[in-house]
Amino acid sequence: MAHWLVKSEPNTYSFADLRRDGRTVWDGVRNNAAALHLKAMRAGDEVLFYHSQEGLAVVGIARVSKEAFPDPGDPSGRFVAVELEPVRLLKAPVSLAQMKAEPALSEMAMVRQSRLSVSPVTEAEWAAILRMAGE
Repeated sequence: MAHWLVKSEPNTYSFADLRRDGRTVWDGVRNNAAALHLKAMRAGDEVLFYHSQEGLAVVGIARVSKEAFPDPGDPSGRFVAVELEPVRLLKAPVSLAQMKAEPALSEMAMVRQSRLSVSPVTEAEWAAILRMAGE
């Protein structure tokens, strides 16, 4: 199982929205690198849900419930979407400032390429984030 991080502005779609909805189509990703990450996701992979713009923190864990399929909002057929379902809210959010201050996360894609909306997370980074969240 692989691990990932997705970013969403909470005023657009928050982790609370995902919990309310029970699942969502993760679409609208138009950055080529982020789109490749969506294509690499497999059903059952776990995903850190990060609130961007407002909050700036990992707040929950989701799971890929459906692998890549054509993004319904992309008439060109070039981009894909996945379906995510909520797993749980973290005991404590892990802020971007905390992540940047943690040496174990210095090479994390989220820290190095902060503009990517979808990025991979290593096993060690996953463990560090959960530890920081009190999990």
